[in-house]
Amino acid sequence: MPHSSPLITTVVAALSLAWVLGVVAQRLRLPPIFGYLLAGIAIGPFTPGFVADPDLAGQLAELGVILLMFGVGLHFSLQDLLAVRWIAIPGAVAQIASATLLGAALAMWFGWEPAAALIFGLALSVASTVVLLRALQERRLVQTERGRIAVGWLIVEDIVMVLTLVLLPALAGLLGAGGASQMGLAGIVETLGITAAKLAAFVAVMFIVGKRLIPWILHYVAYTGSRELFRLSVFVLALGTAFIAAALFDVSFALGAFFAGMMLSESELSHQAAQETLPLRDAFAVLFFVSVGMLFNPSVLVEEPLAILATVAIILIGKSVAAYGIMRLAGYSGTTALTISVSLAQIGEFSFILANLGVGLQLLPEAGRDLILGGAILSILVNPLLFAVLDRFPGQADRTGTDGSASPDGGEDTPREPIQPTDLMDHVVLVGHGRVGGYISSVLRQAHMPLLIIEDKEDMIAGVDGDDVEAMAGNAADPERISAANLTKARGLLVAVADAFEGGQIVEQARAINPSLLIVARAHSDAEADHLVKYGATLAVRAEHETAKAMVAALMTRLDDKAEQAQMDRDKS
Repeated sequence: MPHSSPLITTVVAALSLAWVLGVVAQRLRLPPIFGYLLAGIAIGPFTPGFVADPDLAGQLAELGVILLMFGVGLHFSLQDLLAVRWIAIPGAVAQIASATLLGAALAMWFGWEPAAALIFGLALSVASTVVLLRALQERRLVQTERGRIAVGWLIVEDIVMVLTLVLLPALAGLLGAGGASQMGLAGIVETLGITAAKLAAFVAVMFIVGKRLIPWILHYVAYTGSRELFRLSVFVLALGTAFIAAALFDVSFALGAFFAGMMLSESELSHQAAQETLPLRDAFAVLFFVSVGMLFNPSVLVEEPLAILATVAIILIGKSVAAYGIMRLAGYSGTTALTISVSLAQIGEFSFILANLGVGLQLLPEAGRDLILGGAILSILVNPLLFAVLDRFPGQADRTGTDGSASPDGGEDTPREPIQPTDLMDHVVLVGHGRVGGYISSVLRQAHMPLLIIEDKEDMIAGVDGDDVEAMAGNAADPERISAANLTKARGLLVAVADAFEGGQIVEQARAINPSLLIVARAHSDAEADHLVKYGATLAVRAEHETAKAMVAALMTRLDDKAEQAQMDRDKS
C-alpha cells in the first residue's frame, strides 16, 4: 500500500513548515501567526517548490474556523463587555463604520461592485483576536482599564462579524450585480424576513435548550471520570452544534460553534473544557492560517504596490486615527487612546474568513482577497513595532490608582502614582487568591501569620484586609508591584497562581530581590516543577503528589485507628 496520501502530506507539510517559521517569527518578536501565513505562502500554488492540496487544506481550515469560533464563544464574557459598554459598543460601531467607508471608497475607486466594496471595507475594519490579546498579555495590560476597553471593543467587532457571516450568504443574491432590481422590494423583504426568522429560531433554541442541555451533557460526562470522554464530548458539542446550525437553520458553521462555546461559558466546567480542547484548537487554527496563506498571491505586491499601500494605510492609519478620535471625544487620556488605536491597527482571522466567503459567493474578486491577505500580513508585521514605539512614548502610564487602570479625564497624561510598599515585616507573601490561594490565606490568618496577598482580580480579595493582613490588587509579575511586597523582610513567598510560566517570572524576580527567601510555588506536573525550581523556587509542590500523600496518610491513619480499636476490643474480652 502507498506510504503517503494527499491528506497526510498536506497536514505534515503545513504543520512542519508552520512550526519552523512560527519559531523564527517568535525569535524575531513577531506573532507566530505571521510565520503560519508565510508557511502557507511557501507551500501554496503561487510559489515554486512543493504545493500542498488546496482543497484538503480548505476543508481542514473549515474545521479550524469552527474550533476558532468555539473558542471565541467560550471566552465571551457579557460581564466584561457590560463593564466598558459606554465606550466599547459605540466606539467599536463607529470605528467599524469609518473603516468600512474608507475601504469601500478605495474599492469603488478600483472600479469594483458595491457588494465587493462593502465586503472589502468590512474585512479591513476588524482586528485580530490572536494578535491583540498577545500584545496586551505581553505588556500585562489585560486587567487594566485600557485592556478591558480593548477586549470589549474586540468583542463588539467579533459580534458584528459573526452577524455578517450569518447574513451574507442569505443576502448574496441581493448584493450581487443587479440583485436588488431582480428581486424587487417584496423579494428583499422576504429574504430578510426568512433569514431573520431562521436566525431567531436558532438563537431561541440555543438559549432555551442549548443553555441547559450543553452544560448538562458535559457535567454528566465529567462525572464518569473519563478525561478522554470529556474531551470527545466538547468536540462533539462544538462540531455537532455547528453542523446542526447549518443543516437545520441555514446559518453558518461559525455562528453555531460560537453559540456552542457561549452556552458552555456559563458552566463551571468551561475553564476545563477550554484547557482540554486547546491543543487541538491550536493545531487546527494553525492549519487555518496556513490555508489562508496558500490563497495569497505574492505577485500582487509587485503588480499592485499602490493598492497594497492604500490598503495597509487604511488598516494602520485610518482605523487608528478613527479609534484615537473616538477615545479622545469620550474624554479618555492620550495614552489610553493611543493604546486602543495601536491595538486595532491590524486585521486577522475574521478578515480572512470574510474574504474567503466573499470570493466563494462570487461577491468579492480574488484580487480583493489578495489585497486583504497582503494587508493582514503587513499589518501583523508592523503592529509589534507600533507597540514598541508606544512603550517608549512619553507619559505612557495613565492617570489612575495603583492598578494601572486608566480613567477618562480629558486632560494631559500624568505619571501613574507609585505603588506604596507594604509596612508588613516578618510576613508571608501570597500570590494568587483563587481556590488554592483562598484556602492558604484562611489557614495563615487562623495562625495569626502576617500576610500580604497579591491578586490581579479585585473581586477575589474584597474584604480580606484586617489585622496583619493586607491585599494588593494587580499582577505580581509587575516588577514595581513585587518590589512593593517588602520581600527582603518577608518570611517566605507562596506562588499559588495556576500558570507556571507566569509563576516562573514571579519567582525569578523575587529571587533577585532576596536570594535567601523561602519560595514555595504551585505546579501541575514534573515539567512545571522543574521550570519553577530552575527560576529560583525553593520547592515546587505538585498537586497530584500532595493529594496522593494525603490520601495514603488518611488511609494509614484510619487503618491504624481500626487496628488499635480491634486490639482494645480483644483486651476487654
